[in-house]
Amino acid sequence: MTAIRPAFWALLAFGSLLLLGGMLFTNIAERRSAQTQLISHGQRVVADLALSDLALTSEARYTRHPAITDAVVVGMDHPGGLDHFPSTLFFAPVR
Repeated sequence: MTAIRPAFWALLAFGSLLLLGGMLFTNIAERRSAQTQLISHGQRVVADLALSDLALTSEARYTRHPAITDAVVVGMDHPGGLDHFPSTLFFAPVR
């Protein structure tokens, strides 16, 4: 019976790491192409609707795009507070 040389285990480990690296590389490439397609679709929507940013409503603080922020809002959210904006009737607040 022949003994397995240590170089075999090193070669096996190197081959496994090389295979794993190749799989990760292809996964990253697939994700990058999907993200590029999503970004180009968003850019087309923004261009078609003539928006300055991809925001579908602009009234209530929690229905705005996250890029638009308010330091202080007149009607802060609290359980008994009345909504001053009509878009809150259609969209639930983001939790």
